[in-house]
Amino acid sequence: MRKTRAAAVGAVTLSLVLGAAACGGGTPGAGGSDAQPKTLTYWASNQGASLEVDKKVLQPELDKFEKRTGIKVKLEVVPWGDLLNRILTATTSGQGPDVLNIGNTWSASLQAGGALLPWDEKNFDAIGGRDRFVESALGSTGAEGQDPAAVPLYSMAYALYYNKKMFAEAGIEQPPATWDELVAAGKKLSKDGKWALGAEGSNLSNNIHQVFVLAKQHGADFFTADGKADFTADGVVAAVKQYVDLMAEDKIVAPGNAEYAQNQSLSDFAKDRTAMVLWQTAAATFKSQGMKDDEWGVAPAPVLSGAPGAGTGVNSMVAGINLAVFRNSKNIDGAKKFVKFMTSDEEQVLLNRTYGSIPPVKAAQDDDAFGTFALAPLREALTTSAAALPQVPEESQFETLVGTAVKELFADAAAGREVTTASVRAKLDKAQQQMPRK
Repeated sequence: MRKTRAAAVGAVTLSLVLGAAACGGGTPGAGGSDAQPKTLTYWASNQGASLEVDKKVLQPELDKFEKRTGIKVKLEVVPWGDLLNRILTATTSGQGPDVLNIGNTWSASLQAGGALLPWDEKNFDAIGGRDRFVESALGSTGAEGQDPAAVPLYSMAYALYYNKKMFAEAGIEQPPATWDELVAAGKKLSKDGKWALGAEGSNLSNNIHQVFVLAKQHGADFFTADGKADFTADGVVAAVKQYVDLMAEDKIVAPGNAEYAQNQSLSDFAKDRTAMVLWQTAAATFKSQGMKDDEWGVAPAPVLSGAPGAGTGVNSMVAGINLAVFRNSKNIDGAKKFVKFMTSDEEQVLLNRTYGSIPPVKAAQDDDAFGTFALAPLREALTTSAAALPQVPEESQFETLVGTAVKELFADAAAGREVTTASVRAKLDKAQQQMPRK
């Protein structure tokens, strides 16, 4: 999802992780111990409007778990800008939490490091069985052919949110369905200190999500079929340039968005400063910031032409949060009990309803809370037009390196420096050169 540290930090740390895994002992199914059966530490990712909102949502549930099991859970909500590097550092040091949230795109990378408990049949049985989960969500829990490295917790997809008041004032009757329509509408909306589209230019994972989808629409990918980095393919270069050009050339994204990394674009939207935002499950955040449901609409994210679907009609990545257990936890049994609790039908309905996400647990999806107007386009995207990011060991390095390249290009655009096809290709080539050689 969201990371802001330098590419070198993530890349170097991850190489240390993989090196440590290659030298480490133990079997793939080995776990930690139960030396501290009465306590757990839980790193949760920032899902709400702020870290404090997440604490208010989660703490009552942790108290409920403690009352039922006698196990106290120490909660830390970690900002997306810090989460991956915190996890990688914990992996190399062996000093991590018992249970943690990971972006589902990181599953294969962290799995390759060997620090996470594999979810084999025995471990799945301890939480009610693998078949409780939607298969598409399980597809982003680790490399194909291996036991998953995590369990799905929240499922999400991208959609286009639009501010009805700002659209009406600009005389725009329908949300744009294609990128050309979005740019045309955006030029009507970007005036008098207000802007058409919000972006998070310093949010590395969000950068990756947007350019991955655009690359799919251009018929390209960031990796070859055998898993080699392919960042300078023409379709990839076109995708990255198209995204940055929303600020650089089309001028429908505010230059200040180049520095955004912590949901500021959602705040701008809620305060009528920005008319549109491409986001995952934003309804709960809008509500927390005082927006009423009838003040905004949601539509499928744009495509180049036609309608969303497979292939070049992809308009979202398969987004979501997974729940993982560190293998060296001192309370493995307690950690599995906590995963069972968090993925129970009851908690899945409560948590996903609160965050506006979609339960990856089949039974929970049947609740009426997930048939709302806000979730319909997201569920449709997950079913028909979303693609999973590559589940390769180098995925987190890809996010860090290419996400940073896009961040730097946004900085160029904000500073008034020209963003050309050549400059985009040069940034992507530099990122590709820093990837591990196969």
